[in-house]
Amino acid sequence: MESLKTIVEQLSKILEAIGVVIIVLGILFFLIKFLISLLKEKSDNFKSLKMGLGKSILIGLEVLIAADIIHTVIIDPTLNQVFALGIIVLIRTFLSLSLQVELDGRFPWQKKN
Repeated sequence: MESLKTIVEQLSKILEAIGVVIIVLGILFFLIKFLISLLKEKSDNFKSLKMGLGKSILIGLEVLIAADIIHTVIIDPTLNQVFALGIIVLIRTFLSLSLQVELDGRFPWQKKN
């Protein structure tokens, strides 16, 4: 049982690192793309940057939430840890929802116009 716990703990750390890498690489990629589009004088520079950054952050947040869930449920399932996980998931879900509204201009449950 202890070796399984160690493997899952390492997996959750790897997932956390992947989430951070997704966000950082997304920021770098879309900033470079933005700078190149500025040189080409495209008209939708800022909107494209905003959409790309938002999508990168959303994907990264989803991976980080998965890592937190795995870590809390398998490694340290105390009441305090589950409570802390609940708060973290609520905050990250709120951030994800806010980003989604910012990107799409509507809530996910609203119909597209």
